[in-house]
Amino acid sequence: MDYGFAWFTRGPLASADGLRTLAVTGERLGYAYMVVPDHVVIPTEIDSTYPYSADGSFPGSGLGECMDVLTAIAYASAVTEKLRMLTSVMVVPHRPALLTAKIIATIDQLSGGRITVGCGAGWMAEEFKALQLPDYAERGEVTNEYLEVFKEVWTNELASFNGRYVRFENVSTRPLPVQKPHPPLWIGGESAPALKRVVSHGDGWYPIGNNPRFPLDTAERIARRLERLKGFADDADRDMGSIDLAYWSHWNTIGDEVKNSDGARMILTGSASAVADDIAMLKEAGFNHLMLNMTGRDLEESTARMAQFMTDVRPEAS
Repeated sequence: MDYGFAWFTRGPLASADGLRTLAVTGERLGYAYMVVPDHVVIPTEIDSTYPYSADGSFPGSGLGECMDVLTAIAYASAVTEKLRMLTSVMVVPHRPALLTAKIIATIDQLSGGRITVGCGAGWMAEEFKALQLPDYAERGEVTNEYLEVFKEVWTNELASFNGRYVRFENVSTRPLPVQKPHPPLWIGGESAPALKRVVSHGDGWYPIGNNPRFPLDTAERIARRLERLKGFADDADRDMGSIDLAYWSHWNTIGDEVKNSDGARMILTGSASAVADDIAMLKEAGFNHLMLNMTGRDLEESTARMAQFMTDVRPEAS
C-alpha cells in the first residue's frame, strides 16, 4: 500500500507557499501521491447536489476562490523529485480534449512521468454553464469520448479523431508522455455508470468513501461494491486483476471514532491501531493506494497530521 495526501485548490493552504510546503513535506515523509481536486470556477449560487455531503451542499459554496488543478500540479512537480501528482478528480468535460491531452503530456514529460489522472464526469451544472461546455446531461458521453481522445493523442505521434464531440485530423502530438502506454487513468465515482466507465476506459477505480448514495465506509460496503465492479468486468470479459484500486478517504484520519448512518464505525477513524487494521482490510480487498485528507486549519496543523500518520500508523500497517 502506498499513501497520498490532499492539497486543496481552495481554502487556507491555496497559495504558492502552501502548495510548495505540503508537496516538499509529503515527499520527505515518504508519501507517494499528492492529491489535487478540480474546479475551474465556483458559481456563487449552486442548486446542483454535491454527491459527497449528507445534505447535498458544497463545502465553501460562494467563496469563488479556486486554483486550476493542472497548473498547480505542474508547479508542484517542479519543486519535487519523486512525488506523484494525482488529479482528484479532474472533471474531464471541463477542458477541450485535445488541449487537455497536450497539457497532461507536457506535465508528464517535465515531471519525468509522475502524473496519474483521476477522472470524473462532474456534478455541478452551474459550472458547466459558466464554462460554456457541452450539455450537462451529456457529460457521461462527453467524458467517455474525451478519454478516448486522450489515449489516441498519448499513443500516436500522428493522431486523428472523428467523434460526436471531438474531430481533428493528422495532428502531430509529440512529445508523447513518458509513461507507457500513457499516464494512468483512474476513474472516480461509485455509481453504476462510473463502474462501467472503469471497465471500458479506465486503468483503475478511484472511489471516495463518503458518498451518501453509495457509502464505502465499512468493509462490508466496500466488498459489495467491488462485487458490483467485478460483475461489470465479467460482462465485458475484462480481468479484475488489470484494474488498479485506489481509495480516497475524505475525512480526517486518526482521532475520535466516527459513526456512519447505520451506527457502525467508519473505517480509517479512531485509534492508530484501528486505522492500521483498516488499511490491512483494504489491502486484503485488493486496494494498492490510499489517499488521505490531512488538511488542517493551517500549514502547521496539516504537516503535523501528515507526520503523525507516518509515525503512528504506517509502521503498524506495513
